[in-house]
Order: sequence, then structure tokens, then C-alpha cells
Amino acid sequence: MKNSRSGDRRRVARGAAAAVLGVTVVFGSSLVTTAGAAETAKPAGIVLGVGATESQRVVSWYTSANTAQVVQVAPASKVRNGQFPRNATTFPATVAANTVNGGYNGHATINGLKQNTEYAYRVGTEGGWSPVYTFRTQKFKGDFDFLFFGDPQIGSSGDTARDGAGWADTLNVALTANPDAELLVSGGDQVESANNETQWDAFLASDRLRQYPWAATIGNHDVGGKAYEQHFWTPNTDRSAPFYNGDAAARSGGDYWYIYKDVLFVDLNSNAYAAGSDEAHIGYVTDVIHEHGQDAKHIVLVYHHSIYSPADHANDTDNQQRRKDFPTAFSNLGVDLVLQGHDHSYSRSYEIKNGQKANPAEQPGATQVVQGPGGVIYVTANSASGSKYYDLTAPDTSKDPDYGPDPLNPDHHWANSVENQEHVRTYVKVQVRDDKLVVENVRSGTCAAPNAAVELGRVSWCGPDSGATPARPVGSLVDKVVIHTTGDRGHGHGGKPGRPDWVGQEPRDGKATVTALS
Repeated sequence: MKNSRSGDRRRVARGAAAAVLGVTVVFGSSLVTTAGAAETAKPAGIVLGVGATESQRVVSWYTSANTAQVVQVAPASKVRNGQFPRNATTFPATVAANTVNGGYNGHATINGLKQNTEYAYRVGTEGGWSPVYTFRTQKFKGDFDFLFFGDPQIGSSGDTARDGAGWADTLNVALTANPDAELLVSGGDQVESANNETQWDAFLASDRLRQYPWAATIGNHDVGGKAYEQHFWTPNTDRSAPFYNGDAAARSGGDYWYIYKDVLFVDLNSNAYAAGSDEAHIGYVTDVIHEHGQDAKHIVLVYHHSIYSPADHANDTDNQQRRKDFPTAFSNLGVDLVLQGHDHSYSRSYEIKNGQKANPAEQPGATQVVQGPGGVIYVTANSASGSKYYDLTAPDTSKDPDYGPDPLNPDHHWANSVENQEHVRTYVKVQVRDDKLVVENVRSGTCAAPNAAVELGRVSWCGPDSGATPARPVGSLVDKVVIHTTGDRGHGHGGKPGRPDWVGQEPRDGKATVTALS
């Protein structure tokens, strides 16, 4: 371990998260049997969320009654035929009235989890329990994998059921292939319409979202209503005005952070960008990294709007603004990886430093990249549900003179090493290792159903090379890169000595699909 983490800081983070969430740990709480007799709560829409550290999870749900409710937790080995032991731990919930479609929502933080343990849990109260679900913790130190999903946007095809089927299939494909993945990270736009609970029901239908922690990100289709905040409670969240967008009475948002093993994750509400919000986001990231960066080896930022969009949103006015505001700050702060959504297509940037390509010799599609100080890789995820795809666009300097073609691959934007659109569902797998991050874009579907945009004729072709090549199988790789992070980053979270110079890699042909992978 090149960077030791401070136990005191981790304990402070856990305590702060508990304070923010407004819950306490109760062992053998009598709340299970005394939760209001006036009406039996009926929990629904349960989702397991990420906590402030590896030893926490947040559970959020909808409920029919404003009564005292809990999450009850026990090692799965001690739960027999759905019966929890008498000494099961309970965590009291915060329950509040919904501002969308009536009813109530609840959330509670599960604290004090042990590593390498399978847990069973249920939500509600005596006489009104949810089904029993399970999740598993793994080692609290060392390597791990997480999965990143772009824009399910359930309902955007016009057929909520088809969109939900594609989303559920991607979750099943991804987690069958990667059962030991430890986090599911969102790129935003869970649904098409912020307050449409039918779409939310379809998004939350898979039990995978009750088995693996979902690290939510707010997209532009999730704003304009409170449903996002009612469905997801996130740790260490700052909900002050600059991190919101729109009317306070009908908006969701906020920036938040958490540490998972050797990664500091910072999640931003990129819907708020005007009137000083970008400056506020940078200030938030700066403060979090200065306070907690020394507890991590890698720093990953997550937000919805892809600043190096390869498709329809490439030259949106707000993205042009973010391209000016964010990159130099992220380089100065020693960020390693930025994960984005919004553009319903896949891209992986070159190493970007201060808003420019760090090394002009880095080749398109290189499978090995050695990050120098200030180098950042930006990844945009394609649709995880198949509800909507955007085709790649040619660089257009008439719209943004600073976002022109790549001299090594003029069909692509200068920032992007790989740009891909096949009109098939994909997800991104990230392997976190001591001195590297491995990023893979993986096909989770083909041209066949469930693939709503193709089924409904929303797109006219499907497959690599604009449909000229047959679709490749589920589980095949669109792209893979090994990002070597060993060495001196030289920025605000504890530099590491001795980085070799950047080494040029075997050139690729620069096509949208990179197939010769190792």
C-alpha cells in the first residue's frame, strides 16, 4: 500500500454520513413490533444504495403509510425460511411524504457491516415486511471491480415495458459475467420523465438493484421533480443551492462523495452549471479531495453531461461551457477517471491535461496508457437499456472552434481515442488495481430483442460499421484500455514518486470498433 489510509478519517466519514442521513444504529430495536397499528405499511420500489464506506449500505423505498419503519439485517446464514433471528439488527428509517403521486418514502443507512459476509435484509415493520433480499460484502481493502451504466432512460423509446426489459437484461448479463462486482455506478437519466412512477417501477423492477449497491447520478431527465431524491438517498450529500437546478419545491440534485476501498468517488449534479454552479462544483471537488484524497489511491468523478461528447450533444452550449470550466481544475486536482453519460454512445478520451491532449503521440485506440501528472481519462457510456441511441457526429468547428477533428483520426473529435455506436446495449467495467485502472466497454445485447430503439425502428441500422458488419456476441468487447496510474501525480491528494515517461503504444486503425484486444 503506497498510501496508507487514516482510520480516524474513515471513522469521521462514517459518523458524518450517519449524521447527514439522520439515522442511528439500534441493536434488537423494539421498533419492529411497535410501528404504528393504524395502518400496515406496504413497502415497494426498494433499492440498495451505496454508503459512505465499504461497511455501509443505504436502503431506500416507497411506502404506503407514514409509520415507524426499519431495515432489519442479519447474516444470511442465520435467516431460516424467511425468519430473522431475535437478535437481528434494525436500523430505523426516516419516512417522509412523497410530493409525487402520494404515499411516502423511506430510507435508512445500514452501518457496521463486516467484510466477506452475506447479509439478508427486509424493509417495513411487523405485519408489513417486504420480501427478504440478500447482498454480500467482500474484502474492505485491495482490488475490486465496479460496473458503470449509461442512461437507461426508461420510457424514452415510447415503450416503457421494452425499455425495462432491455435494462433488466443488461443488469443480468453484466452481473452474471461479473458476479463479484462490488458497485453499480449510474451515468444518470434513470427514467425519461422525472415524476413518472410507471417508468421508475420499470427501472427498479430487477432484484439486482436490491442485491448490489446502486451509486445514483442525476441526469437531465431526472430533474424537474422530487422522485429522484425520493428513490435514492446518497451519502455525504451537499444539497445547497448551487448544486441544484430549478425551483426548490420541485427539484432533485446535490453533489456527494464516498470512499470505496482505494477509490474516492465524487458525484456531481451537472444539470446545475450556470450562475456560478460550475465554480461551486469545482470548489466542492477541491474541498473533498483536499480533505479525503489522501485516503485513496484513485480519484473517480461521475456526472451526467459528457463534456467530450462524440454524438448529438457534442456542441451543446452547456457542454461547451463545461469544457472551458472543468478540465484544468480536474487535472490540477489529480483526478484519474471521469465517467459520464447523456450522449447515448461510447467514447474514451485520450489522456487529457488542462483541456488538451497530454501527449500528441498517443495513438487512437491505444490499449495501454501511462498517465503523467495531470492526465485524466474521460469515458462516456452508451445506452444500457437500448431505449435510445445517438449516432456519432463529425467534428464541427463552426459550432465550437475548440472542439475540432483529431489530427490522427479526422472523423473523430480531437479529445477522443475511441468513439463507438453500434445501436446495441453496452456497459462499462472498471477494474481497480493497486497501480492501474482497466476500463472495458462490453456488449450486453445484440440487434435482437430486447433492444427497443431497434425493435421500434427508432434507428435504421444495427451492428458495427454502421450496420455493414453483423452484430458481435453478448460479452464481446468494444474497447479496452489499461490506464497505468503508478508514479507522481503531483497534485492535491498525496503524490507518488517515480513515474516513467509516457510510452507510445501500438497504433490502432482509429475505427469506431476496436476488436484486437488482449
